[in-house]
Amino acid sequence: MNSLDKIKGHLAVIVANIFFGLNVPLTKELMTYWLTPTEYIITRVGLATAMFWLVGLFRPKESVTRNDILLLSVGGLFGVVGAQYLVAVSLDYTSPLYFSLMSAMSPMIVMWLALFFLHEPISSQKIIGVVIGIAGAGVLLLNADTGGRNLMGVFIAFASVTSYAIYLIIIRSVATKYSPLTQIKWTYLSASIALVPIAIVGLPEQSEIFRVATWVQYCEMGFIVIFATVTAFMLIPFGLKYLRPTSVSVYINLQPVVAASVAIILGQDNFSWEKPAAGLLVILGAYIVTTSRGKEIASKSATNISNY
Repeated sequence: MNSLDKIKGHLAVIVANIFFGLNVPLTKELMTYWLTPTEYIITRVGLATAMFWLVGLFRPKESVTRNDILLLSVGGLFGVVGAQYLVAVSLDYTSPLYFSLMSAMSPMIVMWLALFFLHEPISSQKIIGVVIGIAGAGVLLLNADTGGRNLMGVFIAFASVTSYAIYLIIIRSVATKYSPLTQIKWTYLSASIALVPIAIVGLPEQSEIFRVATWVQYCEMGFIVIFATVTAFMLIPFGLKYLRPTSVSVYINLQPVVAASVAIILGQDNFSWEKPAAGLLVILGAYIVTTSRGKEIASKSATNISNY
């Protein structure tokens, strides 16, 4: 592997995480001016599923066993329906900055779930990282606007991240059997099927929403589906061809930085001292956890965390 390959790998992962970061404030815009959380998840998952399967037509086919399809389907309920729906609900209550800082705790949550369900060992370095990350979350919670909706949004964001962490634990046994595209195709397909009853019930309201949408809102949804979902999910595996999982996972820290910066520019949030302080603690904690030596489920899983 030459240095040019490594540069391509780093660029791919950087671009993917920028897309993931931009997804958060754009979703907030859609929640504010166009879609409800239910309409958002139906639209995003439905369009993304179609695109993943369309891309799959031009890729080598893989045979997936029935048991693995079932496992990927259950994973889709947690990783797509649960996690992405809770993203939208959370952003309906709080700002992209608060959400993105909570989502940066993903590697720590994965680590704790791996400890309880898979009996993965935890090093002292990981414990230090978790304590630092929790301190950052504590700063965020103590300074949240408890008189408004922020605190509720922060807790829902935590539930969203936990739902996605459960998904990572569920599909761990099949993660090495199939290509990332094959896994994503089946998880999104199961999520789309699960959303069909909800879509049918809400069809009249959904059609009304589409009639009043502006071209800006269509562009925002298009960006989320094409770039923050399909393209970003393709770029991460590409980066893993040339980089170690620990190197890839470190770039997840770009997401809260991008999300917070854009949110402040768009007027979705304002700057105050506790937010960068909390952000530094959470990101430092996540970095320590994902770069810890030993069995690195948190590190490996974090490379797949798209922040939805």
